[in-house]
Amino acid sequence: MQASISRQAALALLRQYNQEPFHLQHALTVAAVMDWFARDLGYEPEFWEIVGLLHDIDFERWPEEHCVKAPELLSAAGCSEELIHAVCSHGYGICSQVEPEHQMEKVLFAADELTGLIGAAARMRPSKSCTDMELSSLKKKFKDKKFAAGCSREVITQGAERLSWELETLLSKTLQAMAATEDRVRQEMEQL
Repeated sequence: MQASISRQAALALLRQYNQEPFHLQHALTVAAVMDWFARDLGYEPEFWEIVGLLHDIDFERWPEEHCVKAPELLSAAGCSEELIHAVCSHGYGICSQVEPEHQMEKVLFAADELTGLIGAAARMRPSKSCTDMELSSLKKKFKDKKFAAGCSREVITQGAERLSWELETLLSKTLQAMAATEDRVRQEMEQL
């Protein structure tokens, strides 16, 4: 799979349409998590990471057109059809009718919402980090529907099912990915 855009160009494109630190951090987090999953599952990570970086390209400016405006923005930047399909597939059933087909798209669909939940749980910890978070703590937060209510447990559960993984496997792997990449994301945020 080819992105037809470099990581550096993808980051510049992201910054063209996103200025809020929250959105930039989310994009960098999902990119790092996708890179981690690609390596863990034996795939070439570049495409996975760039898709993670650009998956919410249209959300900050056009939240009502999320995954609808993205193809226009990505196409104008010279992104491949594969990348556009992957970006749009993460909103399947919510804001897009593009179904996740490839392993990478299924991981993105599953991990996007989950990174938000893990990030919210990390901010509640004394360390403000997920590096010392236990899976049991994450599972409690997942079960508490009032905690980070904007992170859809239904989408996360559907994501695990699409991957043919147990929910606990998805939670564990995504927590591992975020813990392993937390410093990298922090450093990149400082450089923006």
